[in-house]
Amino acid sequence: MCGIIGILAKGPVNQAIYDGLLVLQHRGQDAAGIMTSDGSRVHLRKDNGLVRDVFQQHHMLSLTGNMGIGHCRYPTAGCESAAEAQPFYVNSPFGLALAHNGNLTNSEALKDELVREDLRHLNTDSDSEVLLNAFAHELQACAKLRLTPEHVFRAITAVHRRARGAYAVTMLIAGFGLLAFRDPHGIRPLVFGRRETPEGPEYMFASESVALDAAGFKLVRDVEPGEAIYVEMSGDVHSRQCAERTMRAPCIFEYVYFARPDSIIDGISVHKTRMRLGEKLAHKIKRDWPNHDIDVVIPIPDTSRTSALQLANELDLKYREGFIKNRYIGRTFIMPGHAQRKKSVRQKLNAIDLEFKGKNVLLVDDSIVRGTTSQQIIQMAREAGAQKVYFASASPPVRHPNVYGIDMPAVSELIANRRDEQEIGHEIGADRVIYQDLEDMLEAAREGNESIESFDASCFDGVYVTGDVSQAYLDRIEHQRCDAAKNDRRGASEGVSGVVSAEVLTFPMSR
Repeated sequence: MCGIIGILAKGPVNQAIYDGLLVLQHRGQDAAGIMTSDGSRVHLRKDNGLVRDVFQQHHMLSLTGNMGIGHCRYPTAGCESAAEAQPFYVNSPFGLALAHNGNLTNSEALKDELVREDLRHLNTDSDSEVLLNAFAHELQACAKLRLTPEHVFRAITAVHRRARGAYAVTMLIAGFGLLAFRDPHGIRPLVFGRRETPEGPEYMFASESVALDAAGFKLVRDVEPGEAIYVEMSGDVHSRQCAERTMRAPCIFEYVYFARPDSIIDGISVHKTRMRLGEKLAHKIKRDWPNHDIDVVIPIPDTSRTSALQLANELDLKYREGFIKNRYIGRTFIMPGHAQRKKSVRQKLNAIDLEFKGKNVLLVDDSIVRGTTSQQIIQMAREAGAQKVYFASASPPVRHPNVYGIDMPAVSELIANRRDEQEIGHEIGADRVIYQDLEDMLEAAREGNESIESFDASCFDGVYVTGDVSQAYLDRIEHQRCDAAKNDRRGASEGVSGVVSAEVLTFPMSR
């Protein structure tokens, strides 16, 4: 999962991109990068680390220009080194830079085409570099001496024919304009904003609407599935539907876990969705466990607070904050390596004994993935004096890999793999486990925008909306995503950060 930003303004954009990336830091804590264009040069700074650590004052001063893109990421399979930090840049044609959120499901086949037939050179294993080179090749094929919006849209149309999977993209075309586009299923989010200034309107694209809010932009709308929006340096805005067939199918996990609650994605309030998830989970408890003995509802901070509070209200139970969170520890789900995830839970959370002692507590979390965090939190509750510990998940069991940009563990590492609720409860040490029903989860989101045709809920139901995911592909990513394979790759790449870890890189613009 990644956060992306693109801004075209009347003045310097470096600070606005930096501020936006800080707001999107929850989408990726492993690496960050910014590229800007000042009309004659493009300037790039990227490296592993948090946004606040990657960019120092002297870097920011060198990131000049009134157009730029930004990216933050967490490591996905095969992309652990700083060389895979984004944005990526190629200097032909015109000078192109890309920030990508998602995952191409045909990246290996497309990479082979690019190298053998299009004669492109790829420097990393990242599917984002594959996507950039696919666009560069298609743009070069139709735009020779000058660049027009028609050329851009023709190139995007060709990319949609070649690429499969999930991709939300912001692109900088040096000296010409800012481009954003989304895959034909709209799996990963992308919003479009505008800000009025005395010098004229300014435009911004971002993964979530909160990034627009932070920079003072107003949300105009979402970029539609299959659509491309191109903003010229003059400020002229052009948009076109570039895909032959589209279906709006946003990732349901955005609403369950990833997105900030104050975001609006595809017309759906994340906050309101999580409230409805809590209501529906409470209704299930009323239906399936009417004589429960729960004394208090306690959320696992932060993303489950909204659902837990609404659940408590529906069941007429006490809601209490039982865990204090250290905000300087990253999200454990997206931390690499089992040992680091396990260690970080105790560093991140501390129980308030008075809220647990002698009580039957219902802990509420947004999801249960590996079960490592859940197991340790339940143990903490018992050590704090809880009499019984029940555990509720605002989403259904995670039983399948996600292939669209969320680096879910290998299937063998998922706690719900080949286990029922009773077995999961035994495994994590809970007296009882309650999961959200799949249809209730989908309905909770759909109530926010009834025009949504479907959701990508593949990690819950195993249905892949792009229709191109084979068992052979799933077997391959199973091997790539296991912790042992990740540790091997991380050890091989340790200390190899490439030239990007130095200072700001400046490239002359191609013409």
